Amino acid sequence: MATPPLLPAMATHRLLLLTVSLLLSSLFQAALSTTFTLTNSCAYTVWPGLLSSAGTPTLDTTGFALAPGESRAVEAPAAWSGRLWARTGCASDSNGRLACGTCDCGSGALECAGGGAAPPCSLAEFTLAGSGGNDFYDVSLVDGYNIAMAVQPQLAAGAVAADGAAAGCAATGCMADLNGPCPADLKVSGPDGAGIACKSACEAFGRPEDCCSGDFGTPAACRPSQYSNFFKNACPRAYSYAYDDATSTFTCASGTASYLLVFCPATSTGSMASLKSSVGVGSTNPSPLVNNTVSYLDRSRDGGRGERYPSSSSNASTSSSPAPSPLAVMAVAAWTWLCTTRHQRLLSSS
Repeated sequence: MATPPLLPAMATHRLLLLTVSLLLSSLFQAALSTTFTLTNSCAYTVWPGLLSSAGTPTLDTTGFALAPGESRAVEAPAAWSGRLWARTGCASDSNGRLACGTCDCGSGALECAGGGAAPPCSLAEFTLAGSGGNDFYDVSLVDGYNIAMAVQPQLAAGAVAADGAAAGCAATGCMADLNGPCPADLKVSGPDGAGIACKSACEAFGRPEDCCSGDFGTPAACRPSQYSNFFKNACPRAYSYAYDDATSTFTCASGTASYLLVFCPATSTGSMASLKSSVGVGSTNPSPLVNNTVSYLDRSRDGGRGERYPSSSSNASTSSSPAPSPLAVMAVAAWTWLCTTRHQRLLSSS
């Protein structure tokens, strides 16, 4: 008796095998990256800058322009750590060299190419896949202020925390325009005399008690000042000085969220509105959390080594790794079925 032709079955088997392989590859690649979406809600163009911490992979871009209303997505690899900011008042000279009124990175181009932001500058700081399986993020005014910004985690469908509750990763940022009310001894003015940035007390005065340096280099010794309180009162969830960890560092379980970074965010509705209320109201984060890479004048408390949140120095709540998505489970099941079927064919033909 003639046996059924094997070629069509083998071709189908190989096609399914290739399809599942490609699906698994895309799933694994997605699982190992996080999307940052930068949105310009300002009435003017901004020029975002991006800087990777020492020892972490670089991003595909380190700077670009965003027109009003424009957004751009940037993929960050697993365990990435770094900061993002918005340059303002940028223009090119007769030689084509770009210079910015605030947060200039010194590259003379759209791409910052490893250059950090010159203070004063509002910073969004991230450490992905940090201690306890968490992403850590904050908005820092430790290097001063130049623009309002907010970070909004965008949760993946079905994302849950380790205790089974909705992950509910909190929004953070600084919604206020501080360039106008900035104290006179901290204010940076543009050519027309209008305020374009607000210095930190450390940059303005260089005193150890303002810089949390020397004899003031510990949380117990370095305390809030009238200047840091100016920032904290206006932006209660943002870092106001170097040891302002307890109310300023936020977490999401790694792999459960992408992040929306909005410049000049609206405050009227949604989770962004809560940033105007005091810290702790509706917050899902325990206190204190410790952010060991908070910057000051391009320095960090890890001595510039770019180390990420060691568990010995973080009291952040731990979360288990996120559960695999149903699509991933189906892909693995299909792969197992194909391998089993092929094994059974080999046994039956031997």
